[in-house]
Amino acid sequence: MEYYGNVFRPPSEAKSLIIQATFGCSHNKCTFCYMYKGEPFKIRSLDEIKASLVDIHPYYEQAKRIFLADGDALMMKQKDLVALLEYLRERFPRVERVGVYGSPKSILIKSVDNLKHLKELGIGIVYLGVESGSEQVLKDVNKGVTVEEMIEAGKRVREAGIQLSITMINGLGGKPLMEDHAIGSAKISNAIQPEYIGMLNLRLYDNTELTRQVERGEFIPLKPKELLDETKLMIENFELENTIFRSNHASNYIPLKGTLNKDKARLLAEVEESYKYVEDIAKVKKIIL
Repeated sequence: MEYYGNVFRPPSEAKSLIIQATFGCSHNKCTFCYMYKGEPFKIRSLDEIKASLVDIHPYYEQAKRIFLADGDALMMKQKDLVALLEYLRERFPRVERVGVYGSPKSILIKSVDNLKHLKELGIGIVYLGVESGSEQVLKDVNKGVTVEEMIEAGKRVREAGIQLSITMINGLGGKPLMEDHAIGSAKISNAIQPEYIGMLNLRLYDNTELTRQVERGEFIPLKPKELLDETKLMIENFELENTIFRSNHASNYIPLKGTLNKDKARLLAEVEESYKYVEDIAKVKKIIL
């Protein structure tokens, strides 16, 4: 099976069969993102998707998980997505879960009943890039939605009974908005109550608007200890009932994992301990990454 352009998937989908239901990202305007630059967004037809699966490797015939790429498969029309899921259920009878990236806008064009129907057909998890709970940060990075809209999108997925995994980007507000970003990100998480939160450190990639802003002196990235300060402040403000928290991306200086709020005290203690060696780790990360 051949793939078009750059293909990305969440770490938890490492063993999944990846099927490109769409190409690119429907929004593709976030200042920090490099993933689908230069790739026009396209929704594939069911016939085109079926054709791509003709010569699939025998290993994937027994797949238990499928991930629908690229960046926004939920943007497909409801009837087309239903038809695709029905086909996949027939084609891969062993599949237990279908995962998908969902932008806030693509989620908001679907009703809770629409999402419940998709769950019945196999959609088991939606990955939503929340990135920040600060109104100003969302505006600055051109996320395209407000905090209120992001909360509504997250709640809609949860109400449909689909697992929700959200991403937060540590350092996305830069130095001036550090506190607003940290506290806002905790508050938006508290409002949504997702099953999973993944937090990664901001990385600057070539040919992104955010990198150009840094070069022009318009955005001031956080230093390693400031990133820990922000992490600590965010964790302190989490009020979560039973959310699995992970901060173990390659970009992170320290690996954190636990369930919030149950493990809040332990996580804060681990952050406090890491101040002793974060500068050394940052130097190594800079060389490797």
